[in-house]
Amino acid sequence: MKLEVGIVGLPNVGKSTLFKLITSQDVHIANYPFATIDPNVGVVAVPDERVDKLADMSKSKKRIPAVVEFYDIAGLVKGAYKGEGLGNQFLSHIRNVQVIVHIVRCFENNNIVHVEGNVNPIRDIDTIESELIFKDLDTIEKRLGKLEADARGGDKQAKIDLEILKKAREMLGKGEPLTLIADEKIIKELQLLTAKQQIFLMNGKPEDVKDDVKEKIRGMKFEYLIADLADAESLPNLIKAAYSTLNLISFFTTGEDETRAWTIERGMKAPQAAGVIHTDFENKFIRAEVVNWEKLLEAGSWSAAKQKGWQRLEGKDYVVEDGDVMVIRHG
Repeated sequence: MKLEVGIVGLPNVGKSTLFKLITSQDVHIANYPFATIDPNVGVVAVPDERVDKLADMSKSKKRIPAVVEFYDIAGLVKGAYKGEGLGNQFLSHIRNVQVIVHIVRCFENNNIVHVEGNVNPIRDIDTIESELIFKDLDTIEKRLGKLEADARGGDKQAKIDLEILKKAREMLGKGEPLTLIADEKIIKELQLLTAKQQIFLMNGKPEDVKDDVKEKIRGMKFEYLIADLADAESLPNLIKAAYSTLNLISFFTTGEDETRAWTIERGMKAPQAAGVIHTDFENKFIRAEVVNWEKLLEAGSWSAAKQKGWQRLEGKDYVVEDGDVMVIRHG
């Protein structure tokens, strides 16, 4: 799996600055060179020293880090959900992402015009969050009619989905995001925007971000980062925050041909992790040979790690840990 991130915010808050920072990254691998899938999508490597160290040990011909796709959405304005500005165009880009990065301008600069005339982070947060809520309500209302008809016809799943969407509509009416019911089948099917995890990126210096803004985001149960987007260090921190928010980890495969990082959800068992490499590996999984990456480097080779007793044979119930180096045995 790969991590997909949608960038949202008002015009002139720093979205383009972040995207330029993304596009300036050099990935250094033939398999995942920096790419613009279209003018507003960029692919960048996840910073991870473990890939390089394992590749050096194995003398790998290729080193393939995990990658993140960033979707830069045109600046939203009030009424975007019903067609104002670029309107619904932004939705086609962020329905499939796993996490939304909401950029909020906190810095003052008279040379950069604010669409509302002045810098007010709390107002700006409310504007964007309202657009996401209104669009979700619109999506839900369009589905409710069909579900009601199907439920009257005796469709058991439709009855379940109908109650969930009624609950979702009630939550949105109170201004609550749908993250608490994000795992419900119908919520996933509709790819509702407020069900996605969010990270708030406060564009400015620490002193620009006031306590009331921090408290607002904490009250929304979302994580925030403070970053001057002129600083290149903001990108690795953002990627790490996205991995943490989504509970993602990496395991590795290494050899003379290539060293590669694979992204999975924390808690995934060995067969499902193997399936990320190839679906056949999950279906025909026998066992996994596993060594912690640091122990493998300390040993200096796979065979040396095995001789030291650091290599383990794990079965179908093994829960993969961050930093595991694995060899999958399959039928």
